[in-house]
Amino acid sequence: MVGHHEARARDIRVDLLEIGRMVEPGSRVLDIGCGDGELLYHLTHERNADARGIEISREGVNACLARGLSVVQGNADTDLVDYPTAGFDYVILSQTLQAMRDTRATLQQMLRIGRRAIVSFPNFGFWRVRLKLLLDGKMPETETLDQPWYNTPNIHLCTIRDFLDLCDELGVTVEQQLVIDKKGKPSAAALSTRYANLFADQGVFLLSYQGAQDQARAQGDGNRPAAF
Repeated sequence: MVGHHEARARDIRVDLLEIGRMVEPGSRVLDIGCGDGELLYHLTHERNADARGIEISREGVNACLARGLSVVQGNADTDLVDYPTAGFDYVILSQTLQAMRDTRATLQQMLRIGRRAIVSFPNFGFWRVRLKLLLDGKMPETETLDQPWYNTPNIHLCTIRDFLDLCDELGVTVEQQLVIDKKGKPSAAALSTRYANLFADQGVFLLSYQGAQDQARAQGDGNRPAAF
């Protein structure tokens, strides 16, 4: 007989389940673009986290509140600057990085606000995406990238290699990396970057950068973004 917690874990999106496993029990967590609160609910009930969210849509906020979750309506592109330095253990951005207007600044803010950041996103370097673009000559639509180019919130699509290059540029440490294949099966990314970039449908990354918080404190104002 399947236990209640095990059955509930099976229902959650695979990347969210893997993110949950990266979060230490009892942690303070901020989920950016939390949607209907699926991850927040999982973190609260399965990881005993003090989990809070920020969501731009009123529908998403209402859905979260109906589940008893702590969520505020806000725009991550402009509102993260108001959060205090090191106010959380983890700051999470799941399947939303590609919708941010300033991806670099968002990543910097996440690593200022939290001791660690967790990011997941669809990999535009996935071989199925490349093949569709090559054969059809049009922007690909897949299960992960499931909206037409003219009606998608995605404005900064990237590959796993692109993201790792950005982390290198910023001096960000990738503590853990998982890749998720077409079948939703995760694997540890001891794989080469080239292999992961070609065969991963999605990537999940646990990041840290202590310097962001140190610089913010040195400026004497924890609510201002650190330039690093």
